Amino acid sequence: MTKLQPIKARIIAVFQNLGTLLLLAIAFPINCSVVLVSLLWNFFSRPSHKQVVLTENPKNILIGGGRMTKTLQLARSFHAAGHRVILVDIDKYWLSGHRFSRAVAGYYTVPAPQKDLEGYTQALRAIAKKENIDFFIPVAIFAVSYFDSKGEPVLSGCCEIFHFDADITKMLDDKFAFAEKARSLGLSVPKSFKITDPEQVLNFDFSQEKRKYILKSIPYDCLRRLNMTKLPCDTFDMTAEFVKSLPISEEKPWIMQEFIPGKEYCTHSTVRDGELRLYCCCESSAFQVNYENVDRPEIRQWVQQFVQEVGLTGEISFDIIQADDGTVYPIECNPRTHSAITMFYNHPGVANAYLNKEPLVEPLQPLADSKPTYWLYHEVWRLTGIRSLKQLQTWIRNILRGKEAIFSVSDPLPFMMVHHWQIPLLLLDNLRRLKGWVRIDFNLGELIESEEY
Repeated sequence: MTKLQPIKARIIAVFQNLGTLLLLAIAFPINCSVVLVSLLWNFFSRPSHKQVVLTENPKNILIGGGRMTKTLQLARSFHAAGHRVILVDIDKYWLSGHRFSRAVAGYYTVPAPQKDLEGYTQALRAIAKKENIDFFIPVAIFAVSYFDSKGEPVLSGCCEIFHFDADITKMLDDKFAFAEKARSLGLSVPKSFKITDPEQVLNFDFSQEKRKYILKSIPYDCLRRLNMTKLPCDTFDMTAEFVKSLPISEEKPWIMQEFIPGKEYCTHSTVRDGELRLYCCCESSAFQVNYENVDRPEIRQWVQQFVQEVGLTGEISFDIIQADDGTVYPIECNPRTHSAITMFYNHPGVANAYLNKEPLVEPLQPLADSKPTYWLYHEVWRLTGIRSLKQLQTWIRNILRGKEAIFSVSDPLPFMMVHHWQIPLLLLDNLRRLKGWVRIDFNLGELIESEEY
Protein backbone atom coordinates (compact mmCIF):
# COMPACT_ATOMS: atom_id res chain seq x y z
CA MET A 1 0.00 0.00 0.00
CA THR A 2 1.42 3.35 -1.03
CA LYS A 3 1.33 6.44 1.18
CA LEU A 4 -1.34 7.97 -1.07
CA GLN A 5 -3.80 5.08 -0.67
CA PRO A 6 -4.90 5.87 2.92
CA ILE A 7 -5.37 9.53 1.93
CA LYS A 8 -7.38 8.52 -1.13
CA ALA A 9 -9.53 6.18 0.99
CA ARG A 10 -10.27 9.01 3.46
CA ILE A 11 -11.24 11.39 0.65
CA ILE A 12 -13.56 8.75 -0.84
CA ALA A 13 -15.04 8.15 2.63
CA VAL A 14 -15.80 11.86 3.04
CA PHE A 15 -17.66 12.08 -0.26
CA GLN A 16 -19.39 8.74 0.33
CA ASN A 17 -20.77 9.79 3.72
CA LEU A 18 -21.64 13.36 2.66
CA GLY A 19 -23.32 12.14 -0.53
CA THR A 20 -25.45 9.62 1.34
CA LEU A 21 -26.43 12.19 3.96
CA LEU A 22 -27.52 14.50 1.14
CA LEU A 23 -29.67 11.78 -0.44
CA LEU A 24 -31.31 11.02 2.92
CA ALA A 25 -31.94 14.73 3.43
CA ILE A 26 -33.74 14.85 0.07
CA ALA A 27 -35.94 11.91 1.10
CA PHE A 28 -36.67 13.35 4.54
CA PRO A 29 -39.60 15.66 3.62
CA ILE A 30 -41.45 12.78 1.92
CA ASN A 31 -40.83 10.41 4.84
CA CYS A 32 -41.80 13.08 7.34
CA SER A 33 -45.06 13.81 5.50
CA VAL A 34 -46.07 10.15 5.46
CA VAL A 35 -45.30 9.76 9.17
CA LEU A 36 -47.12 12.99 10.07
CA VAL A 37 -50.26 11.90 8.21
CA SER A 38 -50.12 8.54 10.01
CA LEU A 39 -49.75 10.23 13.41
CA LEU A 40 -52.72 12.52 12.71
CA TRP A 41 -54.77 9.55 11.57
CA ASN A 42 -53.95 7.69 14.78
CA PHE A 43 -54.76 10.75 16.90
CA PHE A 44 -58.19 11.38 15.41
CA SER A 45 -59.15 7.71 15.20
CA ARG A 46 -57.76 6.76 18.63
CA PRO A 47 -61.12 5.75 20.21
CA SER A 48 -61.72 3.13 17.52
CA HIS A 49 -58.12 1.85 17.68
CA LYS A 50 -57.82 1.39 21.41
CA GLN A 51 -55.64 -1.59 22.15
CA VAL A 52 -57.39 -4.69 23.42
CA VAL A 53 -55.32 -6.59 25.99
CA LEU A 54 -55.33 -10.19 24.80
CA THR A 55 -53.72 -11.78 27.85
CA GLU A 56 -54.79 -12.05 31.46
CA ASN A 57 -51.19 -12.40 32.57
CA PRO A 58 -49.12 -9.64 30.94
CA LYS A 59 -45.36 -10.07 31.20
CA ASN A 60 -42.31 -7.84 31.03
CA ILE A 61 -40.37 -8.88 27.93
CA LEU A 62 -36.71 -7.98 27.35
CA ILE A 63 -35.43 -8.31 23.77
CA GLY A 64 -31.74 -7.89 22.92
CA GLY A 65 -30.68 -6.35 19.59
CA GLY A 66 -32.75 -3.16 19.57
CA ARG A 67 -31.38 -1.74 16.31
CA MET A 68 -32.75 -4.52 14.09
CA THR A 69 -36.10 -4.78 12.31
CA LYS A 70 -36.70 -8.32 13.55
CA THR A 71 -36.44 -7.03 17.12
CA LEU A 72 -38.97 -4.30 16.35
CA GLN A 73 -41.31 -6.91 14.87
CA LEU A 74 -41.08 -9.04 18.00
CA ALA A 75 -41.71 -5.97 20.16
CA ARG A 76 -44.84 -5.12 18.18
CA SER A 77 -46.12 -8.70 18.38
CA PHE A 78 -45.70 -8.88 22.16
CA HIS A 79 -47.11 -5.38 22.65
CA ALA A 80 -50.18 -6.22 20.56
CA ALA A 81 -50.84 -9.17 22.86
CA GLY A 82 -50.77 -6.91 25.94
CA HIS A 83 -47.21 -7.43 27.16
CA ARG A 84 -44.70 -4.73 28.14
CA VAL A 85 -41.54 -4.67 26.01
CA ILE A 86 -38.06 -3.39 26.85
CA LEU A 87 -35.31 -3.29 24.21
CA VAL A 88 -31.56 -3.41 24.82
CA ASP A 89 -28.53 -3.10 22.56
CA ILE A 90 -24.82 -2.39 22.84
CA ASP A 91 -23.69 1.20 23.53
CA LYS A 92 -22.90 1.95 19.88
CA TYR A 93 -26.59 1.71 19.05
CA TRP A 94 -28.02 4.08 21.67
CA LEU A 95 -29.40 5.94 18.63
CA SER A 96 -31.81 3.19 17.54
CA GLY A 97 -34.94 4.53 15.87
CA HIS A 98 -36.92 1.67 17.37
CA ARG A 99 -36.82 3.28 20.80
CA PHE A 100 -39.49 5.67 19.46
CA SER A 101 -41.93 2.83 18.77
CA ARG A 102 -45.22 2.85 20.69
CA ALA A 103 -44.58 -0.86 21.30
CA VAL A 104 -41.39 -0.12 23.28
CA ALA A 105 -41.74 0.85 26.94
CA GLY A 106 -38.01 1.33 27.53
CA TYR A 107 -34.64 1.24 25.76
CA TYR A 108 -31.23 0.55 27.34
CA THR A 109 -27.67 0.04 26.18
CA VAL A 110 -24.89 -2.12 27.59
CA PRO A 111 -21.14 -2.47 26.89
CA ALA A 112 -20.18 -4.69 23.94
CA PRO A 113 -19.49 -8.16 25.42
CA GLN A 114 -16.36 -8.64 23.28
CA LYS A 115 -14.79 -5.56 24.88
CA ASP A 116 -16.13 -5.71 28.43
CA LEU A 117 -17.80 -9.00 29.32
CA GLU A 118 -18.03 -8.20 33.03
CA GLY A 119 -19.55 -4.79 32.40
CA TYR A 120 -21.95 -6.31 29.88
CA THR A 121 -23.03 -8.98 32.37
CA GLN A 122 -23.58 -6.55 35.24
CA ALA A 123 -25.46 -4.03 33.08
CA LEU A 124 -27.81 -6.62 31.58
CA ARG A 125 -28.60 -8.09 35.00
CA ALA A 126 -29.25 -4.61 36.41
CA ILE A 127 -31.73 -3.90 33.60
CA ALA A 128 -33.54 -7.19 34.17
CA LYS A 129 -33.91 -6.47 37.89
CA LYS A 130 -34.92 -2.83 37.46
CA GLU A 131 -37.64 -3.66 34.91
CA ASN A 132 -38.78 -6.88 36.63
CA ILE A 133 -38.19 -8.84 33.45
CA ASP A 134 -40.05 -12.15 33.14
CA PHE A 135 -38.87 -13.32 29.73
CA PHE A 136 -35.71 -12.62 27.71
CA ILE A 137 -35.22 -13.13 23.96
CA PRO A 138 -31.63 -12.55 22.80
CA VAL A 139 -31.34 -11.40 19.17
CA ALA A 140 -28.21 -10.85 17.05
CA ILE A 141 -25.00 -10.45 19.10
CA PHE A 142 -26.94 -11.18 22.29
CA ALA A 143 -27.73 -14.66 20.99
CA VAL A 144 -24.07 -15.70 20.60
CA SER A 145 -22.56 -13.60 23.40
CA TYR A 146 -25.13 -14.33 26.06
CA PHE A 147 -22.82 -16.18 28.42
CA ASP A 148 -20.57 -14.96 31.19
CA SER A 149 -16.93 -15.90 31.73
CA LYS A 150 -18.02 -19.22 33.28
CA GLY A 151 -20.27 -20.13 30.37
CA GLU A 152 -23.46 -19.51 32.35
CA PRO A 153 -26.41 -17.51 30.95
CA VAL A 154 -25.99 -13.85 31.89
CA LEU A 155 -29.56 -13.59 33.21
CA SER A 156 -29.56 -16.95 34.98
CA GLY A 157 -31.86 -16.68 37.99
CA CYS A 158 -33.35 -13.36 36.85
CA CYS A 159 -36.00 -14.51 34.37
CA GLU A 160 -36.96 -17.17 31.87
CA ILE A 161 -34.41 -17.28 29.05
CA PHE A 162 -35.65 -18.27 25.62
CA HIS A 163 -32.34 -19.47 24.29
CA PHE A 164 -30.06 -22.48 24.00
CA ASP A 165 -27.33 -23.29 26.50
CA ALA A 166 -23.69 -22.42 25.79
CA ASP A 167 -22.67 -25.77 24.29
CA ILE A 168 -25.68 -25.97 21.97
CA THR A 169 -25.23 -22.34 20.89
CA LYS A 170 -21.56 -22.94 20.11
CA MET A 171 -22.35 -26.06 18.11
CA LEU A 172 -25.15 -24.41 16.10
CA ASP A 173 -23.07 -21.30 15.38
CA ASP A 174 -20.13 -23.37 14.12
CA LYS A 175 -20.83 -24.27 10.49
CA PHE A 176 -18.66 -27.39 10.62
CA ALA A 177 -19.88 -28.63 14.03
CA PHE A 178 -23.48 -28.12 12.94
CA ALA A 179 -22.94 -30.12 9.74
CA GLU A 180 -21.35 -32.96 11.71
CA LYS A 181 -24.23 -32.96 14.22
CA ALA A 182 -26.83 -33.15 11.46
CA ARG A 183 -24.85 -35.91 9.78
CA SER A 184 -24.77 -37.88 13.04
CA LEU A 185 -28.58 -37.71 13.16
CA GLY A 186 -28.82 -39.28 9.71
CA LEU A 187 -29.88 -36.02 8.06
CA SER A 188 -28.66 -34.87 4.64
CA VAL A 189 -25.85 -32.28 4.64
CA PRO A 190 -23.17 -31.31 2.10
CA LYS A 191 -19.66 -32.75 2.41
CA SER A 192 -17.75 -30.44 4.75
CA PHE A 193 -14.14 -30.05 5.88
CA LYS A 194 -12.76 -27.82 8.62
CA ILE A 195 -9.90 -25.66 7.34
CA THR A 196 -7.36 -24.06 9.67
CA ASP A 197 -4.48 -23.70 7.19
CA PRO A 198 -4.53 -22.75 3.48
CA GLU A 199 -2.30 -25.73 2.76
CA GLN A 200 -5.19 -28.07 3.61
CA VAL A 201 -7.05 -26.74 0.58
CA LEU A 202 -4.01 -26.74 -1.68
CA ASN A 203 -3.25 -30.38 -0.76
CA PHE A 204 -6.88 -31.51 -1.20
CA ASP A 205 -7.50 -33.97 -4.05
CA PHE A 206 -10.36 -32.32 -5.95
CA SER A 207 -10.04 -34.83 -8.79
CA GLN A 208 -12.03 -37.37 -6.77
CA GLU A 209 -14.98 -35.01 -6.24
CA LYS A 210 -18.10 -34.73 -8.40
CA ARG A 211 -18.91 -31.18 -7.30
CA LYS A 212 -17.02 -27.95 -6.71
CA TYR A 213 -16.41 -26.54 -3.21
CA ILE A 214 -16.71 -23.10 -1.59
CA LEU A 215 -14.97 -21.64 1.44
CA LYS A 216 -16.84 -19.87 4.25
CA SER A 217 -15.56 -18.36 7.45
CA ILE A 218 -16.82 -20.19 10.56
CA PRO A 219 -16.77 -16.96 12.64
CA TYR A 220 -19.28 -14.56 11.08
CA ASP A 221 -17.66 -12.45 8.36
CA CYS A 222 -20.08 -9.79 7.05
CA LEU A 223 -17.80 -8.94 4.11
CA ARG A 224 -16.60 -12.28 2.76
CA ARG A 225 -19.83 -14.18 3.40
CA LEU A 226 -21.02 -13.14 -0.09
CA ASN A 227 -17.92 -14.55 -1.82
CA MET A 228 -18.97 -17.70 -3.71
CA THR A 229 -15.67 -18.46 -5.47
CA LYS A 230 -15.79 -22.13 -6.48
CA LEU A 231 -12.81 -24.39 -5.86
CA PRO A 232 -10.70 -25.50 -7.48
CA CYS A 233 -10.15 -22.44 -9.69
CA ASP A 234 -9.08 -22.83 -13.32
CA THR A 235 -5.42 -23.21 -12.34
CA PHE A 236 -3.58 -24.24 -9.20
CA ASP A 237 -1.94 -20.80 -9.00
CA MET A 238 -5.33 -19.10 -9.07
CA THR A 239 -6.56 -21.40 -6.31
CA ALA A 240 -3.47 -20.68 -4.22
CA GLU A 241 -3.80 -16.94 -4.73
CA PHE A 242 -7.44 -16.95 -3.64
CA VAL A 243 -7.01 -19.24 -0.64
CA LYS A 244 -3.94 -17.39 0.66
CA SER A 245 -5.84 -14.09 0.48
CA LEU A 246 -8.25 -15.33 3.17
CA PRO A 247 -7.56 -14.94 6.92
CA ILE A 248 -7.53 -18.67 7.62
CA SER A 249 -5.94 -19.79 10.91
CA GLU A 250 -6.49 -21.93 14.00
CA GLU A 251 -8.10 -18.90 15.66
CA LYS A 252 -10.27 -18.15 12.59
CA PRO A 253 -11.15 -21.50 11.04
CA TRP A 254 -13.07 -21.85 7.78
CA ILE A 255 -15.26 -24.58 6.34
CA MET A 256 -14.74 -26.00 2.85
CA GLN A 257 -18.18 -27.16 1.81
CA GLU A 258 -19.49 -29.01 -1.19
CA PHE A 259 -21.34 -26.65 -3.53
CA ILE A 260 -24.84 -28.02 -4.13
CA PRO A 261 -26.61 -26.73 -7.28
CA GLY A 262 -30.26 -26.01 -6.60
CA LYS A 263 -32.70 -23.51 -5.12
CA GLU A 264 -31.70 -21.60 -1.98
CA TYR A 265 -34.09 -21.04 0.92
CA CYS A 266 -33.96 -19.59 4.41
CA THR A 267 -36.14 -20.48 7.39
CA HIS A 268 -37.00 -19.15 10.84
CA SER A 269 -38.14 -21.46 13.64
CA THR A 270 -39.28 -20.76 17.18
CA VAL A 271 -38.99 -23.99 19.17
CA ARG A 272 -39.66 -25.15 22.72
CA ASP A 273 -38.50 -28.54 24.04
CA GLY A 274 -38.01 -29.73 20.47
CA GLU A 275 -41.47 -28.66 19.33
CA LEU A 276 -41.71 -26.45 16.27
CA ARG A 277 -44.04 -23.64 17.39
CA LEU A 278 -43.53 -20.91 14.78
CA TYR A 279 -42.08 -21.51 11.33
CA CYS A 280 -41.62 -19.80 7.98
CA CYS A 281 -39.65 -20.52 4.81
CA CYS A 282 -38.61 -18.13 2.02
CA GLU A 283 -36.66 -18.15 -1.17
CA SER A 284 -33.24 -16.78 -0.36
CA SER A 285 -30.30 -14.91 -1.84
CA ALA A 286 -26.86 -13.79 -0.73
CA PHE A 287 -28.05 -10.36 0.45
CA GLN A 288 -31.61 -11.07 1.59
CA VAL A 289 -33.99 -8.14 2.05
CA ASN A 290 -37.21 -9.60 0.59
CA TYR A 291 -39.29 -12.26 2.28
CA GLU A 292 -42.27 -14.20 0.96
CA ASN A 293 -43.50 -17.39 2.58
CA VAL A 294 -43.37 -20.57 0.48
CA ASP A 295 -44.52 -24.09 1.23
CA ARG A 296 -41.73 -26.63 1.03
CA PRO A 297 -42.77 -29.75 3.02
CA GLU A 298 -39.37 -31.44 2.61
CA ILE A 299 -37.59 -28.47 4.18
CA ARG A 300 -40.04 -28.24 7.08
CA GLN A 301 -39.65 -31.99 7.69
CA TRP A 302 -35.84 -31.66 7.86
CA VAL A 303 -36.05 -28.72 10.28
CA GLN A 304 -38.66 -30.44 12.41
CA GLN A 305 -36.58 -33.60 12.72
CA PHE A 306 -33.42 -31.68 13.64
CA VAL A 307 -34.97 -29.51 16.38
CA GLN A 308 -36.84 -32.49 17.79
CA GLU A 309 -33.79 -34.78 17.87
CA VAL A 310 -31.65 -32.13 19.59
CA GLY A 311 -34.50 -31.04 21.91
CA LEU A 312 -34.04 -27.34 21.27
CA THR A 313 -35.65 -24.36 23.02
CA GLY A 314 -35.06 -20.99 21.41
CA GLU A 315 -34.92 -19.41 17.96
CA ILE A 316 -33.07 -20.99 15.08
CA SER A 317 -32.70 -20.24 11.38
CA PHE A 318 -31.30 -22.33 8.56
CA ASP A 319 -29.86 -21.56 5.13
CA ILE A 320 -30.87 -24.43 2.88
CA ILE A 321 -30.27 -25.65 -0.67
CA GLN A 322 -32.89 -27.91 -2.21
CA ALA A 323 -31.18 -29.86 -4.97
CA ASP A 324 -32.79 -30.57 -8.33
CA ASP A 325 -33.73 -34.06 -7.12
CA GLY A 326 -35.59 -32.59 -4.12
CA THR A 327 -32.97 -33.48 -1.49
CA VAL A 328 -32.65 -30.88 1.28
CA TYR A 329 -29.12 -29.70 2.19
CA PRO A 330 -28.84 -27.19 5.08
CA ILE A 331 -25.59 -25.33 4.48
CA GLU A 332 -25.48 -23.42 7.76
CA CYS A 333 -27.43 -22.63 10.88
CA ASN A 334 -27.79 -19.48 12.97
CA PRO A 335 -28.95 -19.83 16.60
CA ARG A 336 -30.95 -16.62 16.57
CA THR A 337 -33.95 -14.80 15.10
CA HIS A 338 -34.21 -14.53 11.33
CA SER A 339 -35.43 -11.35 9.63
CA ALA A 340 -38.04 -13.48 7.86
CA ILE A 341 -40.06 -13.17 11.09
CA THR A 342 -41.20 -9.81 9.69
CA MET A 343 -43.78 -11.85 7.73
CA PHE A 344 -45.65 -12.39 11.00
CA TYR A 345 -46.49 -8.66 11.19
CA ASN A 346 -50.24 -9.36 11.22
CA HIS A 347 -50.32 -12.68 13.11
CA PRO A 348 -52.02 -12.44 16.54
CA GLY A 349 -50.49 -15.66 17.88
CA VAL A 350 -46.76 -14.83 17.90
CA ALA A 351 -46.47 -13.94 21.60
CA ASN A 352 -48.36 -17.07 22.60
CA ALA A 353 -46.04 -19.24 20.48
CA TYR A 354 -43.12 -17.99 22.59
CA LEU A 355 -44.70 -17.88 26.04
CA ASN A 356 -47.23 -20.71 26.15
CA LYS A 357 -45.85 -24.14 27.02
CA GLU A 358 -48.94 -26.06 25.89
CA PRO A 359 -48.30 -28.16 22.74
CA LEU A 360 -49.66 -26.86 19.44
CA VAL A 361 -51.51 -28.92 16.86
CA GLU A 362 -49.44 -27.25 14.12
CA PRO A 363 -46.67 -24.63 14.21
CA LEU A 364 -47.80 -21.11 13.41
CA GLN A 365 -46.98 -19.91 9.90
CA PRO A 366 -47.56 -16.51 8.27
CA LEU A 367 -51.24 -15.88 7.61
CA ALA A 368 -52.61 -16.56 4.14
CA ASP A 369 -53.10 -12.82 3.62
CA SER A 370 -49.62 -11.92 4.86
CA LYS A 371 -47.85 -9.81 2.24
CA PRO A 372 -44.18 -10.23 1.27
CA THR A 373 -41.99 -7.86 3.30
CA TYR A 374 -39.33 -5.51 1.96
CA TRP A 375 -37.32 -2.44 3.03
CA LEU A 376 -38.27 0.61 0.98
CA TYR A 377 -34.89 2.37 1.13
CA HIS A 378 -33.19 -0.81 -0.12
CA GLU A 379 -35.72 -0.99 -2.95
CA VAL A 380 -35.13 2.67 -3.87
CA TRP A 381 -31.41 1.95 -4.09
CA ARG A 382 -32.14 -1.00 -6.37
CA LEU A 383 -33.72 1.38 -8.83
CA THR A 384 -30.19 2.45 -9.78
CA GLY A 385 -29.55 -1.05 -11.12
CA ILE A 386 -32.66 -1.31 -13.30
CA ARG A 387 -31.77 -1.48 -16.99
CA SER A 388 -35.01 -2.51 -18.72
CA LEU A 389 -38.75 -1.89 -18.70
CA LYS A 390 -39.35 -5.49 -17.59
CA GLN A 391 -37.11 -5.00 -14.55
CA LEU A 392 -38.96 -1.80 -13.69
CA GLN A 393 -42.34 -3.54 -13.98
CA THR A 394 -41.12 -6.30 -11.67
CA TRP A 395 -39.87 -3.72 -9.17
CA ILE A 396 -43.20 -1.86 -9.17
CA ARG A 397 -45.13 -5.13 -8.79
CA ASN A 398 -43.02 -6.13 -5.78
CA ILE A 399 -43.69 -2.81 -4.08
CA LEU A 400 -47.44 -2.85 -4.77
CA ARG A 401 -47.98 -6.42 -3.57
CA GLY A 402 -45.68 -6.22 -0.55
CA LYS A 403 -45.43 -4.51 2.84
CA GLU A 404 -42.64 -2.26 4.08
CA ALA A 405 -41.05 -4.11 6.99
CA ILE A 406 -40.45 -1.11 9.29
CA PHE A 407 -43.44 1.09 8.46
CA SER A 408 -46.74 0.66 10.28
CA VAL A 409 -49.61 3.13 10.10
CA SER A 410 -50.32 2.54 13.79
CA ASP A 411 -46.62 2.88 14.71
CA PRO A 412 -44.98 5.17 12.12
CA LEU A 413 -42.16 6.87 14.06
CA PRO A 414 -39.56 4.07 13.70
CA PHE A 415 -39.81 4.41 9.91
CA MET A 416 -38.67 8.02 10.11
CA MET A 417 -36.23 7.65 12.98
CA VAL A 418 -34.33 4.66 11.55
CA HIS A 419 -33.79 6.34 8.18
CA HIS A 420 -33.33 9.94 9.32
CA TRP A 421 -31.83 9.61 12.80
CA GLN A 422 -30.20 6.23 13.33
CA ILE A 423 -28.48 5.85 9.95
CA PRO A 424 -27.50 9.55 9.60
CA LEU A 425 -25.88 9.52 13.04
CA LEU A 426 -23.89 6.43 12.09
CA LEU A 427 -22.85 8.18 8.86
CA LEU A 428 -21.82 11.31 10.77
CA ASP A 429 -19.72 9.18 13.11
CA ASN A 430 -18.00 7.56 10.12
CA LEU A 431 -17.48 11.01 8.61
CA ARG A 432 -15.87 12.17 11.85
CA ARG A 433 -13.53 9.16 11.79
CA LEU A 434 -12.96 9.45 8.01
CA LYS A 435 -14.30 5.91 7.63
CA GLY A 436 -16.04 4.44 4.60
CA TRP A 437 -18.44 1.53 4.37
CA VAL A 438 -19.40 -1.23 1.95
CA ARG A 439 -23.18 -0.89 2.24
CA ILE A 440 -25.95 0.37 4.49
CA ASP A 441 -28.17 -2.35 5.92
CA PHE A 442 -31.47 -0.71 6.87
CA ASN A 443 -32.79 -4.09 7.97
CA LEU A 444 -30.03 -4.57 10.55
CA GLY A 445 -29.80 -0.83 11.24
CA GLU A 446 -26.04 -0.59 10.73
CA LEU A 447 -23.25 0.24 8.32
CA ILE A 448 -21.27 -2.71 6.99
CA GLU A 449 -17.66 -1.60 7.01
CA SER A 450 -14.67 -2.95 5.13
CA GLU A 451 -11.45 -3.90 6.94
CA GLU A 452 -9.48 -1.67 4.55
CA TYR A 453 -11.06 1.50 5.95
